[in-house]
Amino acid sequence: MLLRQSTLAMAIAGLITLAPLAQAAEGDLARQLSDARQQGAIDTAFALSRHLDPFDIRVSVDDGVATLNGTVENSAEHDLASELASSIEGVREVNNQLKIDPDLAPPVIEEQARIVTDKTLAQRFDDATLAATVKSKLLWNSNTEGLDIQVRAENGVVTLSGNAGAPAAKELAGDLVTNTEGVREVHNHLSINTADSTTAEAQNAAADAAASISDAWITNKVTASFLYSRNLDALNIKVETREGFVRLSGTVLSNAEKRLAVETARNIRGVRGVDADALRIAS
Repeated sequence: MLLRQSTLAMAIAGLITLAPLAQAAEGDLARQLSDARQQGAIDTAFALSRHLDPFDIRVSVDDGVATLNGTVENSAEHDLASELASSIEGVREVNNQLKIDPDLAPPVIEEQARIVTDKTLAQRFDDATLAATVKSKLLWNSNTEGLDIQVRAENGVVTLSGNAGAPAAKELAGDLVTNTEGVREVHNHLSINTADSTTAEAQNAAADAAASISDAWITNKVTASFLYSRNLDALNIKVETREGFVRLSGTVLSNAEKRLAVETARNIRGVRGVDADALRIAS
C-alpha cells in the first residue's frame, strides 16, 4: 500500500509542473518556483490518500524542506505523511510537526470514505495546482517576486498571507490573483510594513541584475501568464522577445483586453519594453 502511495505521489509530482523550468533564471526565483511545485504535489498526494485526506494537514516548502503541521489520529498516519512528502521529487527533507491525538474522532468513517466522489478529489487537485499557479505569477512579476507571500487555495478561494511591504504591492498581488483562471474569491491578508519596502526593492533590483534572464524565458512566462488569465485568449496572441523587448501580435476582443495584455507583459521580470502595435482588435 505504502509503495503504491509513493509511486502515485511521484507520478503526480510530474503532472503538477506548471511551466518548463529549464530556462528559468538561476537563484532565488528557480528555487521558489520549485518549492511551489513541490508543495502542490504534496497537497495532491495527501488528497488522494484515503488515510490522510480526512485530516487538515498544512504543508509548506522552503528550499526543498517540507514542513507538515496539523493533527492526525495515530502514528501510522504520522509516518505515512512523512513518507508521501519525502517521495516527492526535489524534497530533500521532511520536518514532520504533525501532532498525534488518539481521541481525535475520524472525520470520515469507512462508509463515507467509499462514497467520496471523483469530483472532490478533482477539486483538491485543482486547488493544489491553483495555489502553485498563483505563486508562480507572483514570482514572475517584477513588482511582487521578492515579497514574502504565502498562498493557500481551497475550493477556488485563494488566501494570501505574509508581508507586502507597501499598499501598492498588496493591491497588485490581489489583482494578479483575481485575474487568475479558476479563482472564485480572494482573501488578501497581506500585512504592510513600510520599513521593509525599501529593502525589498533593493533585493529585487539586485536579483534582476544577477539573474541571467533570457529572451526565451521572458517569452515563456509572458505566454504562461496569458494562459493563466481569465480575461485573455492566449491562443490568439503571439509573443516574441528580443533583447528584453516584447512584441505582441494577433487579435484581442477589445481595447481593455489589449491594455491588459500589455500590462501583463510589461510586469514580467526582465522585460524592458512592450510593442503591441501588431496586436489588433477583432472587428
